[in-house]
Amino acid sequence: MTNQPIRLIISDIDGTILDDQHQVDSELMDMIPLLNRGKIPFVLASARSPLGMEPIARELGLGDNPLACYNGALVIKGDPQAYETIIEHPLDKKEIRTCLELVKTEFPSVSINLYSGKDWIADRLDKWVQIEAAITGEQPMIQNVLMPVLDAQMPVHKLLLIDQAPVIQKLHDYLQTLDFPKTAFYLSKDNYMEVTAKHVSKEQALYEIAQHYQVPLEQVMTIGDNFNDLPMLRLAGLGVAMGNAPEAVKTEAKAVTKSNNEHGVAEAIEKYVLI
Repeated sequence: MTNQPIRLIISDIDGTILDDQHQVDSELMDMIPLLNRGKIPFVLASARSPLGMEPIARELGLGDNPLACYNGALVIKGDPQAYETIIEHPLDKKEIRTCLELVKTEFPSVSINLYSGKDWIADRLDKWVQIEAAITGEQPMIQNVLMPVLDAQMPVHKLLLIDQAPVIQKLHDYLQTLDFPKTAFYLSKDNYMEVTAKHVSKEQALYEIAQHYQVPLEQVMTIGDNFNDLPMLRLAGLGVAMGNAPEAVKTEAKAVTKSNNEHGVAEAIEKYVLI
């Protein structure tokens, strides 16, 4: 547990500030003006896109606070429709082209989704894309995903590959055997594979956002509910696991708060920050 005052909070979204009905924690909304008064930024970090994060940031009243999108591959400030890029880690175009050509040839049933800034581009409007659109409330542009890869001016921040779980797991295992030194492949669900630049993670995002604010890591509180949050929970002065997190995550966190259905984030802020 850190003895230092908390001067920056970085929080996950799903299963953390959203309850199981995908509603924003109402008690957390009441906390934001108090954090603003104390000049303590509350920053969201998620695998979501800028447009997927913007309605939540607006509902919380986060104003101009940065948003760490795509797990930190893109950190933006301001209106997501016309944002300012603070930090970005795009994918290596050569490796991505090789990867996509391989997927199209060897795994043709896989749904390919490409994210560049606020744009979501899908190869085709299949059932997986329709499910993802229903979850995020966003609509993709349907076009050949190799087009942005070949466009030198267009950074690619993330790929999302979706199919039946056995297919995605087979693809994941296959890609691990190949040589992609600048690219990381990981399963975010049993049938979702995310592809980002190698060093992209919420841990790296924590480093960079703390640096942006010139706040030492000992004075940062991070909050999350899952295994992909663990690196940032370990690194921060105070890493808080949600009550709904798996036991292994709770064990490694420095503190545990109530669940996402019991205003866990608001409780952590009250207990550890506004004291």
